[in-house]
Parts: sequence; C-alpha cells; structure tokens
Amino acid sequence: MQVFRGYHHPGLAAACALTIGNFDGVHRGHQAMLALLQNEARHRGLPSCVLSFEPHPRDFFATVSGKPGLAPARIATLRDKLGELERCGVDQVVLMRFDARFAALSPQAFIDEVLVQGLGARYVLVGDDFCFGAKRAGDYAMLDAAGSAAGFDVARMMSYEVHGTRVSSSAVREALTGGDMARVAELLGRPYSISGHVVHGRKLGRSLGETTIGAADGFRTLNVRFTHGKPAANGIYAVRVSGLTEQPLEGVASLGVRPTVEDAGRVLLETFCFDWPAQLGAEGGYGKIARVELLCKLRDEARYDGLDALTAAIGQDIANARAYFERIAAAGHAAERRQTTRDRI
Repeated sequence: MQVFRGYHHPGLAAACALTIGNFDGVHRGHQAMLALLQNEARHRGLPSCVLSFEPHPRDFFATVSGKPGLAPARIATLRDKLGELERCGVDQVVLMRFDARFAALSPQAFIDEVLVQGLGARYVLVGDDFCFGAKRAGDYAMLDAAGSAAGFDVARMMSYEVHGTRVSSSAVREALTGGDMARVAELLGRPYSISGHVVHGRKLGRSLGETTIGAADGFRTLNVRFTHGKPAANGIYAVRVSGLTEQPLEGVASLGVRPTVEDAGRVLLETFCFDWPAQLGAEGGYGKIARVELLCKLRDEARYDGLDALTAAIGQDIANARAYFERIAAAGHAAERRQTTRDRI
C-alpha cells in the first residue's frame, strides 16, 4: 500500500476508485465499505484509494474555536489506522492536512481541485451521512450531480449494523470510554490494539516491586507511545503482546499519563509481561514493533500518594490480570471438553 501526504506526487495513480473519511478505528462499517470499494476497483481496473485527513477535522475546528475539549478522543494512532487500511487491501492512501485553506474550500472547489484534478476519481463511494466543503454545504445529491457532469460515478453505502446497533467511530469511542472491551471487539471485528516501536522510558519500574513479584528487575515494562494526546481508551488492562516472540505474551498494561510519577500530558502505553522471554535478553525489546491487545479493563488510571502505594496497586493489577487469563483458559478447556463429549455422542 502506498501512502501520500497530499495529492501532488508523481507516484500517485492518474485515476482511482475512491472513498473519503477519517476511518478512525477502521471498524466493521469501514471494513464493509472498503470491501465494496475493492470490488468496484477490480471491476473497473482501477486502484482503490482512501482520502483521509490529519489532523481530524474536528480537532482543527476545536482548536480554532479555542475549545480543545470538543476534539474527539482518538481510537487509533495513524500507524494503526494505516495498518488496518492495508490489511483491508487498499492500494493507496492520500492524507490531506486539514487546515484553514482546506476547510474553506467550497463544495465545488473540493470536487474540482481534489476529486477530479488531484485524484482523478472515476468512482466515489461515500457513507450515508457524508457532507463536504466549507460549512459542510455539500451533500450526496450535489456530489452525484457533479459526478454526472464531470464523468465519475457516485455511490452511497447505508449504515452498517451489528445486533441492531449502527456501527460508528462514536460507538467505538463510547465502548472504550466505558471499558466494555468485548463490545469494542464486536464493533471492530477484532480485539482493540495499539502498536508501535518499543521506546526507552524512565526505567522507574525496574526499581519498583522487587518483593511484590520476586524479580530483580521489578516491573520492567515495554513502552509504546500513543501519539495523540486524547486517547479514547484509558486505564489498566489485561493484555496480550505480539511482535516480540513467535507466541503472544500475556501481561498487564497501563494506558495514560502516569499521574503518580510524571503527569506530563504525554500518553504512554506501559506493558508488563508476566514471563519475559530469556532469548530477548534484558534490552531485547527496544526498537521492535509490538502490538498490544487490550482485552479486559481492570480499572481506571489513578494517582497514588507515593511509590509504595503505586507498587501495591501494580501488584494487585498483576494478580487481577493473571486471574483474568486463568478464567479465559478455564472457559476454553470447558468448551473443549463439551465439544469432545458431543463428538463422542
């Protein structure tokens, strides 16, 4: 998959089948739209293209209005969004910087400059609530009429529902805020995860909790940055880590700003793996790309009165996460036994 910052690049295809959106989370509704886009692109002999925006348009307008609290919480980092788009088979992604000039484009200018001249769109697929141009003045009917005049086809995909509920990024954010990770996985079609390079932290965990967990390295953690300042998820989770070894590693993770030891506003995902692989060595995780699946929320992030209280809380989090995985394993064994019994019958 090719990724372009803007559409003024020689490597960009001269024509494409296009869809437009923020695609935060790349949930099951997005996936259904991308599958339809891929099908149309193949039939037309065109590359599939996603036009997306950074920053999120609502981030821009919240900043301009002086009300940053109105910006939406972010489900996924740009890395994870692009990874999911690639997994869905998208050929190229064009990331447009959403700034004052772009926000001021009239609907017709957006069609002429971006869709026709910039991207060479031959087919445009949008959602049922799609609006575009300054003050969201453009709608599906206007786009459809413009397509007939300019020579591109326009299609609209209606809402995608799961158990009678419309799947949307807002619904995913709501489930993440509520800590309902099973619901999040249902909406995404996969466990919620965050990925990134493992980076060096303050290494404070190494000096904590030696007696709590009986290890000389204390709470040695894998640190992955969440590159947006307002994540939709926050708190302590039972997790599974992939990318470091052949088999996933179980552990517990904290996603937040670390109020007891830092509280600098920088969002960090810190993961403690129960059984650190000996073959990695003490420093073997740094620089690797890890994917951390947040499977069960254990509690919210909290501020503690000193490192002793923090250490005790981490110890309890580890115990709770271990108990979660024990329950999952027991449920799996019970299901396997029931299946074996049915097979014998």
